[in-house]
Amino acid sequence: MATIAIIGAGIFVRTQYLPRLSEISDLFQLKAIWSRTQESARAAVEIADKNFSGVQCKWGDEGLDDIIRDSSITAVAVVLAGQNQVDISLKMLKAGKHVLQEKPAAASVKDLETALHNYKSICADAPGPLIWSVAENYRFEPALLECKKLLAEIGKMMSVQVIIEGSMNSSNPYFSSSWRRNFTGGFILDMGVHYIAGLRMLVGCEVVSVSAMTSHVDLSLPPPDNISSVFHLENGCSGVFVMVVSSRTPKACDLVASCWREWDIAN
Repeated sequence: MATIAIIGAGIFVRTQYLPRLSEISDLFQLKAIWSRTQESARAAVEIADKNFSGVQCKWGDEGLDDIIRDSSITAVAVVLAGQNQVDISLKMLKAGKHVLQEKPAAASVKDLETALHNYKSICADAPGPLIWSVAENYRFEPALLECKKLLAEIGKMMSVQVIIEGSMNSSNPYFSSSWRRNFTGGFILDMGVHYIAGLRMLVGCEVVSVSAMTSHVDLSLPPPDNISSVFHLENGCSGVFVMVVSSRTPKACDLVASCWREWDIAN
């Protein structure tokens, strides 16, 4: 049975990770939870104790080093502020541990390219394969998987439209999250990566070019809070991506793909 640790003890760990992990607790042993502060780590361990026995509380530099040196821990979930995740993930990989890291993957394309280069170097020197995966759940949503299947049956894709309206306000537990407010892209990036991941999975190829305009309407949110863009895919298809996180209406998402079949044209 695998032994894992959780690096991070914030809202998402307490409200999402621990409840979901408890549903598959027969598959692994949760040995430790780490946070920068003892108070935060202890709060998460108290929740974990309801479903896991003997979870160790780790905090600060010393606690992180304990997890790095612990050879019994074979994998970690890194659930930290976006600015800090890559550095911690690479430390864990260097220690020979598999890593499931929360999104966003990195603070910038440059940072991610450097991280991927370092990851490849670490893997080249490792005795066996090391997994570093981003925890992007939209790739596995049943509804999106079914959509991908249906799109393949309809015909060749011509265009794609993705329109998202969300209302990020003080009622949301992440509204006051400091790292999101100090992260380039703000909530557009934090929330938008889900829909881009879903788009890439549905179309089955990569985005090769983007042209976008942004605006900042709700000054209580970090900029930008609106984005309108056009993109081009590897398969030659084009599309639009529009996202608003300062909407006053309930969350809504529309994804429309236009397709054609050869017999339609012939007739």
